[in-house]
Amino acid sequence: MANDIEIARSYTLRPIEEIAAGIGIGKEDLRNYGPYIAKIRQPALSKLLEKPQRGKLILVSAITPTPAGEGKTTTSIALAQGLARTGKNPIVALREPSLGPVFGIKGGATGGGHSQVLPMEDINLHFTGDLHAVTSAHNLIAAALDNRLHYRQGLRVSPRDVLWPRVMDMNDRALRSMVIGLGGSSHGVPRECGFDITAASEIMAILCLSTGYEDLKNRIARILLAFTEDGDPVRVADLKVQGAAAALLREALLPNLVQTGEGVPALIHGGPFANIAQGANSVMATNLALRCSDYTVTEAGFGFDLGAEKFFDIVAPSGGFSPDAVVLVATVRALKMHGEVPKSELDRPDPAAVAKGGENLEKHLENIAKFRVPAIVAINRFPGDTDEEIEAVRKICESKNAAYAVSTGWADGGKGAVALAEEVSRVCETGEKGKAARLYDWKLPVEEKIAIVAHEIYGAEAVDYTTEAKKDLRRIQKLGYGELPVCIAKTQSSLSDNPRLLGRPKDFLVTVRRILISAGAGFLVPLTGDILRMPGLPRVPAAENIDIDAEGNISGLF
Repeated sequence: MANDIEIARSYTLRPIEEIAAGIGIGKEDLRNYGPYIAKIRQPALSKLLEKPQRGKLILVSAITPTPAGEGKTTTSIALAQGLARTGKNPIVALREPSLGPVFGIKGGATGGGHSQVLPMEDINLHFTGDLHAVTSAHNLIAAALDNRLHYRQGLRVSPRDVLWPRVMDMNDRALRSMVIGLGGSSHGVPRECGFDITAASEIMAILCLSTGYEDLKNRIARILLAFTEDGDPVRVADLKVQGAAAALLREALLPNLVQTGEGVPALIHGGPFANIAQGANSVMATNLALRCSDYTVTEAGFGFDLGAEKFFDIVAPSGGFSPDAVVLVATVRALKMHGEVPKSELDRPDPAAVAKGGENLEKHLENIAKFRVPAIVAINRFPGDTDEEIEAVRKICESKNAAYAVSTGWADGGKGAVALAEEVSRVCETGEKGKAARLYDWKLPVEEKIAIVAHEIYGAEAVDYTTEAKKDLRRIQKLGYGELPVCIAKTQSSLSDNPRLLGRPKDFLVTVRRILISAGAGFLVPLTGDILRMPGLPRVPAAENIDIDAEGNISGLF
């Protein structure tokens, strides 16, 4: 069986100018990065974004992820290709891959099999340099802050109260905590510091929520970096480097245009993780797609409890759009794991385990209903799934009055997602159009907003706060950030904050250990459980399988 990179190379790509022309963008409006990748220039982007919204927005989410795989990105791409096969004019809008997962455990983020965005090698690696620009802008601010500490000019920044880390786009646990500034007075002020992964940077969150250059610069200026020795806040505006940081992001703010293997236009832009940030592509790319297509297919990271909740409560209000439907991806294999089948035994047919693990699917369907949008379950079928196991999933969907369709997008591309596309179209075109609900009012107290998400979405009995988190709450109120929404950082492996609790956990507490202020992005980040903002490599990282030959051909990417 051919692997993803071999399948990707079997497709003949169309020149990017042809893809752009199909959605009303001229070649003069493109900044090309080779024959198959382009950014959309600012003048054309501004004109297109002034047009009224034309298309319907389909948000793709998933049940709680497992090592068995769900195929959310693959299903998103397959759905877009399926919509094209049914006569619609779709665009798929996705996040950019991070090098950390590419070389770590998850692999790339361009889909798989016959449902990929291409050229996959370029997209999965350096692409157009957006993540590198985010890294540089973030670390420029860090350098400017340490420069103020070194010269002690103007602001008397407290070395013990610096909030701003450094970032890099790689999984490296050794950089999580360190002491910098050693080597004498000429090398800076010694203090504790650390690195987050670039996808966790507030700059990444800002890039994806900004609506233009002025908004970008203003958001960067508002970033809270540290406190002075007198306890006053220090922001980027105090360092006067918001313009320089925005300049580094000038090209990164422009959406990237590529294509799927079947020639469907794809906008790939921004890459925040959903377990530690908002987990969606840029609002500019989504708004552009909504003005150039009949259907915009986008996805939110990880399970519905993470990326999708944040999409409804943070991203959609920021972007001024509202999903028309949610496609919830589920697999027989993942449901069996939620039904307590070990990964080593997933190949054994077990409809009873599917039914038992179905409580996880049921909870996610209940959560979707809280936002008052229709749900369609995409049963992402693997070759080893039996008809009896698929029937078990169908019964779960029917018990919740949820629409469903089987998809074989990995093996069959758009052809394998036609049934899903038809079901999505039927739901969108026959149902009543209404604006999706938010889970909570931003003006509620911070503790109440956290409690609502923890209880309604995760199913928690209560929320506990560490001493440090309680101090953070007091600081948030003092600084006037209490009316920001909450972007909860939580494990993706469970509905709870304990990654070992699969299925539908009950009678659990969520523990908030810190609450970070992302004033530029415009949200608070409660850190729950043991969630980390700098991942580590697994025992056997994917990097060990990636190689390049004498002609420069890459192998091992998936």
